[in-house]
Amino acid sequence: MSQSLHVVCPQCDAVNRLPAERLAAAPKCGQCHAPLFSGQPLALDAARFERHLTRSDLPLLVDFWAPWCGPCQMMAPAFAAAAGRLEPRLRLIKINTETAQQLAGRLGIRSIPTLILFRHGTEVARQAGAMDAAGIEHWARHHG
Repeated sequence: MSQSLHVVCPQCDAVNRLPAERLAAAPKCGQCHAPLFSGQPLALDAARFERHLTRSDLPLLVDFWAPWCGPCQMMAPAFAAAAGRLEPRLRLIKINTETAQQLAGRLGIRSIPTLILFRHGTEVARQAGAMDAAGIEHWARHHG
């Protein structure tokens, strides 16, 4: 019997249940029919982040950043490239700390960029500072 996973749709935030072996088969949302994976980071606000954090069985790799942060801007293309290679094993998410200040405070974000890897709603690893795509992938695989 195959294991089923809950995957939150990146478009409508509906929770989809699908067999683990179908993750790489370009699954679509049962509600809005959008692809569940795009190979791109998903920009979320605090409320949508909470839904993905609490309802998804996929590990979440989250980039906490701000528009004024030079190292954050330099790392953005690397994070996007890593998304293309790490999905669908992980969901890559971007959180703007300027618009999600309460969330950043609650999670103790002290410097940006900061990457946090969550599994089943719990933080499993954290890394502050900009990294290149290979570094992001290596770090995520090592801690994932």
